[in-house]
Amino acid sequence: MLLVDAANVVGSRPTGWWRDRPGAARDLVSRLRAATAAGGLEGPVVVVLEGAARAGVGEGVADDVLIVHAPRAGDDTLVAVAADAAARRAPVLLVSADRELGRRVEAAGGSVTSPGWLLSRIAPFPG
Repeated sequence: MLLVDAANVVGSRPTGWWRDRPGAARDLVSRLRAATAAGGLEGPVVVVLEGAARAGVGEGVADDVLIVHAPRAGDDTLVAVAADAAARRAPVLLVSADRELGRRVEAAGGSVTSPGWLLSRIAPFPG
């Protein structure tokens, strides 16, 4: 499973995302769905949205991309999703540059890669 820290991935590029967090989330999810549908990313892909970004995309699954809304801290939700997958012996690759989050996911049995790795595999952000 590819586990995406959406806030961290979107925040890794100065595209003006802070002016429209829901729109930035919608754009990222659209690019992930397109890449998964085209075979550029192997599913399942789980995207965790927090705060205002949740308004951009509803929870659910499309094109092998699952959207999860974090009820509070996104990091806690990401760790819980990783731990659940690890308990089922499903491999987890977290996409985030957050070192503390990465340590927590690794402790739960996952591995970590950078936002740059993911962004090189999906259509570029505008701007």
